[in-house]
Amino acid sequence: MSIVEVSNLYKTYGPFEAVDNFSFSANKGEILSLVGPDGAGKTSIFRAVCGLIKYDSGQIKIASFDVSRDFEKIKPLLGYMPQTFSLYPDLSVEENLYFYAGLFGLKRQQFDEKKKLLYQFSGLGPFHNRHAGALSGGMKQKLALSCALVHDPEVFVLDEPTTGVDPLSRRQFWDILKNLRAEGSAIIVSTPYIDELELSDRVIFIYRGSKMAEGTPGELVQKFVGQVYQLDLLPTSERMQQLNKIEGITSRRFGASVHIYTRGSHTIEEYHDDLRRIGIDPDLITPVQPELEDTFIQFMGN
Repeated sequence: MSIVEVSNLYKTYGPFEAVDNFSFSANKGEILSLVGPDGAGKTSIFRAVCGLIKYDSGQIKIASFDVSRDFEKIKPLLGYMPQTFSLYPDLSVEENLYFYAGLFGLKRQQFDEKKKLLYQFSGLGPFHNRHAGALSGGMKQKLALSCALVHDPEVFVLDEPTTGVDPLSRRQFWDILKNLRAEGSAIIVSTPYIDELELSDRVIFIYRGSKMAEGTPGELVQKFVGQVYQLDLLPTSERMQQLNKIEGITSRRFGASVHIYTRGSHTIEEYHDDLRRIGIDPDLITPVQPELEDTFIQFMGN
């Protein structure tokens, strides 16, 4: 069941089109992820959904209420976590939580009960007296999410919440999101990390304010066109330059190896002579199944 519906959203900043005719919906009990390069329009979309900026045209509804007309009715339903840490660094963990609880009208007894639950899932209990500015990156993000959760919203909008966070904290953060999904929350999140998309129910590729593709991670992988091969050699700058000079193939760094792409029905065997000329043994190349990152790279290239 859709709780968030965005239709034909259009937003400009002067002559710059930040969001161009963008539509999507988000359901209860679902994680919807948006991924795209910096400047793709993700933050503008999120701020519009949360009533923080005006948009030129389109419509945004949350629980059937229009954001532009009924925001006071929508506000209790929303939890927003911006891209940059926006809490009070000179207040303690508990003081930040208490401040946000007060903004949403929670009484002291309600706050004390909610605080126990927030400390339980975030692991912030032992640090309740520490100033927010002295927390690690991962703990800051958990505190920011806890503040967004303090009033039990039904919709969470999270703008790159794990950027700059260590891998362990990223995994713990996504465990929290999965628990919220299981409780029926709608979660809309942007991320620069392709591996996090695999944890989402649906994914939207966005570029220059426009939607390139949408679907489950599995559906998006199926949209890849062509063949993918893995070269088990280090992707040095010189090697990548040589590979990308071969007409008919493209290559990208893929971890500690290289992914080589051929177009349409063409196979890597057609380029064995070209590869040998630049000192690459074709026996080091094996066919692999495309991954979500391969599909995203292809859409970006197109």
